Amino acid sequence: MSTTPALPPRLAHPFTETHCEPAPNTSQPESDAALSRPRRPDLAQELTIRAAAADENWSHLLHGRLSHQQIGRGRLADHANAEVLRRIIDDHGWPGRSLVGDDGATAAWRIALRADNHLYLQRHAEHLMRNAVILGEASRRQWAHLHDRCLLQKGARQEYGTQYRFGRCGDVEREPVHDPDRLDARRADIGLPPAAAALEALRRRLAHGQAATNSRAADADPVMHELTSVA
Repeated sequence: MSTTPALPPRLAHPFTETHCEPAPNTSQPESDAALSRPRRPDLAQELTIRAAAADENWSHLLHGRLSHQQIGRGRLADHANAEVLRRIIDDHGWPGRSLVGDDGATAAWRIALRADNHLYLQRHAEHLMRNAVILGEASRRQWAHLHDRCLLQKGARQEYGTQYRFGRCGDVEREPVHDPDRLDARRADIGLPPAAAALEALRRRLAHGQAATNSRAADADPVMHELTSVA
């Protein structure tokens, strides 16, 4: 007798508003880019390639598309990415826009967000990124995600409401927030959309991804494919 296979495991720890979608396109017009070419394009390339691969892995993980073995390989990749970021920080400080360009800086931030098993590095990156924001070398909105992540990691409530989790019923919930009555005001101050709108958009993206996953599973199962074709 055949048995229904268990659903692939999904993410158990917090994730951000950005983890379920590809990295934003921060490319500039050619004329602007020529004026702001990074000093270390080699580092920019390494960071963006690593972050892009991690983005794909985390997207599949959030949508329940990975096996335990694939999750294990993803964790190893996140560990390797954290070590690369650590090396760059040791040599250059926070890899900001002048060093690695907008795309490289965004990639460094995304790697730091996923360095949950490297708490010192993650908190150090948050501190350096805060200073980089003041100097115009990093995005304040991106820093807010990392700041919230670090607060949760030490057992505190987040400030900007950018971190989420799956609830007991599998629905997306926002992690606890400090002073929730002023959450939207704090988000607006750094250019983030209202909390309710962000949560709804996140739920829609995850639902769309899950529908695509279910469709692929039905196509792979002859019986399910027949049932869904008739329906």
